[in-house]
Amino acid sequence: MSYTDMQNKKIHQGRNIKRFREMLGIKQEALAFELGDDWNQKKISLLEQKETVESDILAQVAQILKVPAEAIENFDEEQAVNIISNTFNTHDHSNGVNVQPTFTFNPLDKMVELYERMLQQQKEMIDKLERLIEKEQ
Repeated sequence: MSYTDMQNKKIHQGRNIKRFREMLGIKQEALAFELGDDWNQKKISLLEQKETVESDILAQVAQILKVPAEAIENFDEEQAVNIISNTFNTHDHSNGVNVQPTFTFNPLDKMVELYERMLQQQKEMIDKLERLIEKEQ
């Protein structure tokens, strides 16, 4: 895939919601519950099939999943490594030469850190749901 193809590639926001939700171990029913009375599992399923999600709904989902809305709007697995390497590239590009990035951190450590944060968020969600269940009984 050429660089131009990658730039023109559409981001599927619904699929990204599903990816983040699954990474966090949150079921569609739980996300629907957090979004409110108008939501159910079927509506979440339909939302995850949409290529573009309304910005207000996307913002609500991002807040519930505790991820930046921009992550859902822009996440593309193929470009993720490029985004990370460009973000943390410490080389000076003033001479116009594009050089390979030198990481000042271990990318694997960052992935482990992200995974641990997601596990913590999952634990918090489970605790919250358990409290709600206890409250209803």
